[in-house]
Amino acid sequence: MARSLATADDATTEILGEGDFVQLIDPDGTRVPNPRFDPWVEDVTDEQLVDLLEDMVVIRRIDTEATALQRQGELGLWPPLLGQEAAQIGSARALRSDDFIFPSYRENGVAYCRGVDYGDLLRIWRGQAHGGWDPHSINMAIPAVIIGAQSLHAVGYAMGIKREGDDTVAIAYFGDGATSQGDVNEAMVFAASFHVPVVFFCQNNQWAISEPVALQAKKHISDRSPGFGIPSLRVDGNDVLAVMAATRIATDRARSGEGPTFIEAVTYRMGPHTTSDDPTRYRTADEVAEWAAKDPISRLERLLESRGALSDEVRTRVDAKADAVAAELRNAVITMPEPAALSVFDHVYAEQNPWIERQRAQYAAYLESVEGGE
Repeated sequence: MARSLATADDATTEILGEGDFVQLIDPDGTRVPNPRFDPWVEDVTDEQLVDLLEDMVVIRRIDTEATALQRQGELGLWPPLLGQEAAQIGSARALRSDDFIFPSYRENGVAYCRGVDYGDLLRIWRGQAHGGWDPHSINMAIPAVIIGAQSLHAVGYAMGIKREGDDTVAIAYFGDGATSQGDVNEAMVFAASFHVPVVFFCQNNQWAISEPVALQAKKHISDRSPGFGIPSLRVDGNDVLAVMAATRIATDRARSGEGPTFIEAVTYRMGPHTTSDDPTRYRTADEVAEWAAKDPISRLERLLESRGALSDEVRTRVDAKADAVAAELRNAVITMPEPAALSVFDHVYAEQNPWIERQRAQYAAYLESVEGGE
C-alpha cells in the first residue's frame, strides 16, 4: 500500500489538497470518499463501526459518571473528555497492544481501550495514588499533569525502540496548549534528529484552559512540525474513521523506519477544562452549540442508521454496556479503601534510598505523636 505521506516539506499539501482537514464521515453521517485515506480503513466493517460506537458511548458514560462523582465529593477533580470521544477511540483502536502510550491527564478513553481497571482509572483523582496503574502491565504511562512533559518521555522511549530494532511505536497525546510548551518542541527536535518511531497526537480542542487556540496559533498547529522535519496530518477529530486512518498511516510509517509523524485532530472540549473550571466565563453558548452539531457519536449513529446497521437491539446492547460500566465505576470509587498514611512514600523512587526512608521515619514518628500510630 502506498503511504499517504511523502516528505516533511510537502506533507501538508500532499494530504490536505484543497481542504482544511481530512474527513471521512461528515456531521450528517454521510461517508465522504477520499482516495488517499480510504485504503487505510477499507477493512473496517459495519460491525466494527458498531464496536467503535459502543466504545464512544461507554467512555462518554464514564465521563458523565466521573463528573457526577466529583460533584458529590467522591473525587477531588476530574478532567472531562466530552466531545473528544472520536479522537481518543479512533486513535487508540488503531494501536497494537505492544505500542506504548504516553498520555496527558485527559486520555481516559484511551485508558479504557487499554483495559485499565475502573478503580485505577479514578484512583489519582480521588487522591489515592500518585498514578493509578502499573504502566508496564498495559503499555500505557500514568497520567501526566505537567503540560507536555510526556512528549519527551515518548521520544526517549522511541529512541530505545529504535536502538533495540523493534517494530513497536510510542505515541504521545497532548492538547493544543501543550504545543506552546518547550518540552513538546524539544521532543520534536529529538524525534526528527534521531528519526525515531513516535507519533505526536495533538487533540486540538480549541481551548487551552481559558485561552482560545487562535491566540497561540496563527496557522494550523499541524503546520509547525514540518519545520522540524516531521510530516503532519490534519484530520477531523470528531470523525472516528478519519482519526483511525491517520493513526494507522502514522504508525505504519514508524514501523517501516520512516520516523515520526504529527497528527492534529481538530475537535472540541464540550465540557470544562476540569471540574474546577467554569467555561461559560470565556466562551459563548453559540460556539458550544455549533460544535455540538458536529458531535462524534451522533454522526456515527447516522452513518450506521443509513446502512441499516443500528437496530433497536444494538442500541439497547450499547446502552446496557454503558450503564454496567458506570455502575462498576461508581462502586469501585465508593468502596475504595483509604490508603495507609505511610504509603505516600511508596513508588516515589524505583528503589528506596536513605533520603526517602528518613522522611518516612520522621512522618511515622509524627503520626505516632498525634494519632497513636496506625
